[in-house]
Amino acid sequence: MKSTLRTPRKADLVRDSESHPDAMIELRGVIKQFSNAAGVFTVLKGVDLTINRGEFVSIVGKSGSGKSTLLNMVTGIDHPTYGQVVVNATDIYTGVTESQRSNWRGKNLGIVFQFFQLLPMLTLLENVMLPMDYVDMYDFDERPQRAMDLLKLVGLEKFANKLPVLVSTGQQQLAAIARAMACDPPLLVADEPTGNLDTRSADTIIQLFEQFVSQGKTIVMVTHDPSLTSRTHRNIIISDGELIDEAISRSLPQLRHRHMLEFTKIAERRTYQPGETILSRDEIVNHFFMIKQGQVDIVLQNNHSKEAVLSNLGAGEFFGEIELMRGGKSIANVRAGNKPVEVLALPRADFTRVMEESPITAEALAKIVQKRLDAHQIADRRS
Repeated sequence: MKSTLRTPRKADLVRDSESHPDAMIELRGVIKQFSNAAGVFTVLKGVDLTINRGEFVSIVGKSGSGKSTLLNMVTGIDHPTYGQVVVNATDIYTGVTESQRSNWRGKNLGIVFQFFQLLPMLTLLENVMLPMDYVDMYDFDERPQRAMDLLKLVGLEKFANKLPVLVSTGQQQLAAIARAMACDPPLLVADEPTGNLDTRSADTIIQLFEQFVSQGKTIVMVTHDPSLTSRTHRNIIISDGELIDEAISRSLPQLRHRHMLEFTKIAERRTYQPGETILSRDEIVNHFFMIKQGQVDIVLQNNHSKEAVLSNLGAGEFFGEIELMRGGKSIANVRAGNKPVEVLALPRADFTRVMEESPITAEALAKIVQKRLDAHQIADRRS
């Protein structure tokens, strides 16, 4: 009797020895250039990005910003001109053939497109089975039941034998998600998955994604919908082929992307050790501070030298805006919490100039300034 064991494929990719164990995606200095009759056009300009396992991440950017190209680097659909792409601890480009990469993609990656891309001549059940057939995963007799279980997961078991044209657009997208999960990939990449759906169908899709993330999957989603980005763990913004620092986009979400990118380039990165003073009361403030990592304590000191912590600020929050917008010296002591703190320090002149160019941001900050001043005055009276 002949053995049914298959010889290991030569198409298995080599694991990257430098990959961090928590990282699902690592882009290292990725540059993508296209050439045409007009010359060389650089779409991605040295992108460094790490997305950890189990994260639900949204990627946003204006048309032409490079977000789809960035996604194509992760999925192996396109090649970086320079740089390295490591997905699930595997370098997917260095010394890898198209055949190897295609086989790897089928087993490690699920892709959901805006326009579904279901094969019209196959039933929903057959569409979901297709990836299993392509990479030869699961026993042949198990595939129909696994496909049916996935359709049941997305609520389409009653439509399993229907062609895509006979179900709604929302149901087609649900079928596409079932297909993307056919080989139980650790990573799901979605390009505008709700772009053609109504609000109710879009919410169903995001609930499914949240369910997958709770089970340990990693999801990267390109979207233009602000209501969806608010439901992801991280929101990565790309502008003109470069990534905007997430501390800036979280601190100043009303800013135009071009201003965010400008701040990303000119802000000075500083690190403070636990308990170290960042600003002293009555000190002249010449920078706007945005917190990247760690916690900052805002501390008041009364006439008897007793301290009271007015508030704690964490990643994505900021300080220094009161003094820059209202004038005067620091109204409190600001120091690092019990762990090292990393901040971005933006010079006064640049902060003031951009606030003048972005009245919406200035108005939002003015409301925060007033709220913080009120809290400070109450605390001051109590001390």
